[in-house]
Amino acid sequence: MRVLLTAGPTYEPLDPVRFLGNRSTGKMGYALAEAFATEGAEVTLVSGPSQLPNPANPLIRTVRVETAAEMFAAASAVAGEADVWVFAAAVADYRPAQIATEKIKKSGETLTLELVKNVDVAATLGQQKRAEQFAVGFALETTNELAHAQDKLHRKNFDLIVLNSLRDAGAGFGHDTNKVTVLDAAGQIVNFELQSKADVARGLVSLILARRAVNY
Repeated sequence: MRVLLTAGPTYEPLDPVRFLGNRSTGKMGYALAEAFATEGAEVTLVSGPSQLPNPANPLIRTVRVETAAEMFAAASAVAGEADVWVFAAAVADYRPAQIATEKIKKSGETLTLELVKNVDVAATLGQQKRAEQFAVGFALETTNELAHAQDKLHRKNFDLIVLNSLRDAGAGFGHDTNKVTVLDAAGQIVNFELQSKADVARGLVSLILARRAVNY
C-alpha cells in the first residue's frame, strides 16, 4: 500500500526575512507516517517547515517543502500512485500578493498587506480522486466544529475527516497529546479521547485501514 501524507505548516514569504505561517509542528502528521510504515505501507511524507527530524523508517520518504504551492506540486507528483491520501498539513489559505526583494522597513503607524488565495491542496486533488483511492482530511475548528468539518468532508471529497478543536485542553498545535473526532460522509462519529499523538495515530491508521477494506 502506498500512502501520500502531508504534515506541518506552510510558510508564505513576505520578504527575505519574514513570512506568514501558523503554529503547526507536524507532530501529528509525522506520527501518522510512522504508524502507516509500521503497518508496512510505503509513505511519502510531504512536510512543511518543521523542527522534527526526518523519520528514520526506510519505508518513509520525506519531501521537505515551504509554501502551499510547493506542497501542492510535491503532493500532485505522487497522488496518482497512492492508495491512501492523508492531508494532515495546516496549509496557509492565503499568501502575500507581492514578495518584497528587500527587507520591509518600518515606516508609518500601519502596514497594509494584500493577500491572495493559495491553491487548496486537498480540494484540488480531491477532484481527481479515483473510486479506489481513500482520502482523509483534517479540520481544526473553533466554532460549529461538527458542521464545519462535515462541510469540508463533502467539499473536498474526503472519505473521513479528523476534527480537532482548539477548545479541548491538550489538543491541537504544539502538544504531544491529541483528542480528535472522526466523521464519515454518513455523519457517523468515532471519538478518540486525549492520549499521545503516537497512540492517536495508531488508532487512526487502524480505523482508516478498516474503513478502506469495507469501502473497497
